[in-house]
Amino acid sequence: MIIVQKILFLRNVSLFSGMPPRELSHLAGIAEEVVYSEGETIIVQDEHGDSMFLIVEGSVQIHRDKRELAELKGKDYFGEMSILDGEPRSASATATSDCLLLRIKQADFHEILSQRVQVAMTIIQTLTQRLRQDTPSSAPETEIAENNSNEA
Repeated sequence: MIIVQKILFLRNVSLFSGMPPRELSHLAGIAEEVVYSEGETIIVQDEHGDSMFLIVEGSVQIHRDKRELAELKGKDYFGEMSILDGEPRSASATATSDCLLLRIKQADFHEILSQRVQVAMTIIQTLTQRLRQDTPSSAPETEIAENNSNEA
């Protein structure tokens, strides 16, 4: 892929979709193409992670302890948690078809985050929204706020 193709692809990935073209250009510059064959392990649960991946073509199964968590396809991403927090991988990823991925290495990603505040803010907002959607709430925030105001 040439840089322009990478920029156009990144624009359609939810994690980066809110970024201006100039910032996408920087990300495209550090994203390297990697190919995995069907059945090949991409990341292993509990190992140190130093890259995140974006699926250009193909499909990837995310699994933990032999239990499938998700089947990801084009424009999905995985591995972002480990490159942000430095913790071991929370799950494994295996190619379920031949895959073309973009890999972003932790050191390159951190360098962009430290130099480009807009990139960092966009990623934080996107990941926060994703966490809010994925985290079940025992009580809606408005209900909690009402209960707190009644106690005062």
